[in-house]
Amino acid sequence: MQITLSQHFTIKNLIKLVYPSVIMMVFTSIYGVVDGIFVSNFVGDTAFAAVNLIMPVIMAYASFGFMIGAGGSALVSKLLGEGKEKEANSVFSLLVYTTVVLGAIITAVGIFSVRPLAILFGAEGATLEYCTKYGVVCLSGITLYMLQNVFQNFFPTAGKHKLGLLVIVVAGVTNAILDAVFLAGLHMGVEGAALASVLGQVIGGLSPILYFSIKRDGVLRLGRAKIEIMPVLKTFFNGSSEMLTNLSLSLVNILYNYQLMQLVGEQGVAAYGVIMYIGFIFISVFLGYSVGAAPVVGYNYGAGNREELKSVFKKSLTIISVTAVSMYALAMALNYPLCMVFVGYNKELFELTTRGFMLYAFSYLLAGFNIYASSFFTALNNGLISAAISFLRTLLFQVVSVMTMPLLFDITGVWLANPAAELMSLVLVVIFILTNRRKYGYM
Repeated sequence: MQITLSQHFTIKNLIKLVYPSVIMMVFTSIYGVVDGIFVSNFVGDTAFAAVNLIMPVIMAYASFGFMIGAGGSALVSKLLGEGKEKEANSVFSLLVYTTVVLGAIITAVGIFSVRPLAILFGAEGATLEYCTKYGVVCLSGITLYMLQNVFQNFFPTAGKHKLGLLVIVVAGVTNAILDAVFLAGLHMGVEGAALASVLGQVIGGLSPILYFSIKRDGVLRLGRAKIEIMPVLKTFFNGSSEMLTNLSLSLVNILYNYQLMQLVGEQGVAAYGVIMYIGFIFISVFLGYSVGAAPVVGYNYGAGNREELKSVFKKSLTIISVTAVSMYALAMALNYPLCMVFVGYNKELFELTTRGFMLYAFSYLLAGFNIYASSFFTALNNGLISAAISFLRTLLFQVVSVMTMPLLFDITGVWLANPAAELMSLVLVVIFILTNRRKYGYM
């Protein structure tokens, strides 16, 4: 049976709606994970540490795609809920074209900024060269990465969850195969890993453009757009929380790397890189749910259907609770085998990584609620609250935790900094949820 945004959602139908988005986000996270595995095993731990040092820069530039995707999806789904299909299609097209233009600008700026930023982060010698080579190739294709992130949000809005899943799976498999060919077969080094990612993003970024340009029987179509500044500004503002999340994560990762370099050196950066790669997969489940469920919230908010809004909110909390416990249990069970895949060749690094991951994984019990809350308020077109949650969760609380906890608990404090930040964020989220329940009617 075809699922539509206007229907009543049971837990079963809600899961059926969001699971393609969940798998899409998991496969997206696999891009970096696959690169990390091949770089670590076929180029070495110095190259692996270099990739981890420069990755925050790449993610910071890519965050503009997350902003347009999340903010634009909320705006377009609201317009659809109000019955303004023609306007929704015009805004959708405008935002895709805006992404292309913005991506071209970011590419030009990004390529020239890689080496100076790597030096600023403390890279030198071989590490600096690896950072530069990997970063330049990745940023050459940043427009494709941004488009991929934009369409990941719009596929659910268009009701094309399975098609979006297919696109991202093919892109992810392509990336993995090319990593094997370029690194294990042709020994192309970090440039090969970066090139594999870019070629995977060609599929994830360009094929949706072809689909939405040719297909004419869907809710959303890519075509002529009315040039307007207000929808773009609304999108930027409403999606600023998602951009801020990714920017903050990039800045915080730099800070984590700095603290670890001071405490245990290059191996600390490599261990944190493994934990983050694995963490991307676990957190992507919550991100995927939030992306998949957001159009339902936006549609029912636009339609003024408070009863369905209340029902979806309650069911979402139930699903996230079960998922959070499951993710933590799975992390504990897979700790050793997952770390072995990355750094099994180095006993000391392996032991450091497994100890860190056991502590870091406590954050999976809390993060899902905070991620969903930020996405929920974005879907309600309340960019201010969403941005506040994201800013405090991913930047301020993280900075406070990673700066203070190592003073009390040394290296253990670094691994516990993220769970501590998530706990502080959850308290804030509960306050926002309770104080806005009457305004939106979700409780």
